[in-house]
Amino acid sequence: MERIEIHPHNPPASRPVAQAVAKLHRGAIVAYPTDTLYALGCAIDAISSAKTLYRIKDMPKSQRLALICPDLATAAIYAHFSQAAFRMAQRIFPGPYTMVLPASREVPKLLMDKRRRTVGIRIVDHPVTAALVAELGRPLLTTSAVDSSGEPCVDADDVADAFGNDIDLLIDSGPTAGEVSTVLVVDGESIEVVRQGLGPV
Repeated sequence: MERIEIHPHNPPASRPVAQAVAKLHRGAIVAYPTDTLYALGCAIDAISSAKTLYRIKDMPKSQRLALICPDLATAAIYAHFSQAAFRMAQRIFPGPYTMVLPASREVPKLLMDKRRRTVGIRIVDHPVTAALVAELGRPLLTTSAVDSSGEPCVDADDVADAFGNDIDLLIDSGPTAGEVSTVLVVDGESIEVVRQGLGPV
């Protein structure tokens, strides 16, 4: 595992961001900070790496990876936004929320099942990962970095201890908020809070 430090307040011009994106283009699994916890992810088209994410976290197939998108325009390629969903998204993004929406055909089949054609969308309010996904030019498949005992990884040392042997790159940008995102399921005009997290409801 390679570990690099990126200052959280000035990442866009950072050479390490470009280095991390180059690795993502090649299918790397990267750990990065978000506005909630550290997360593990890969580029949306790196399907073999996505399968590795399931393995290293020992995740059941029923637990879906989410997408970190750079903006709402990109998110709308992968999810269908009703008027209520779009209005909500404009208010809460970027921020510590996951919106579960009907998935478009652009979402990888790995994230789908016959019963549920939905996808979790995130647009994070963290300068480093926002710069990362903007330069990548497509979404990250993402999952929270939570160790085998269920403890969330709130800083880079936690990630190194839990996943250092299984990931390609760790971006160290200091501690995170240490709470999960608030999850909202939007079906048409109906909005349901299925998990209360850092984002206020």
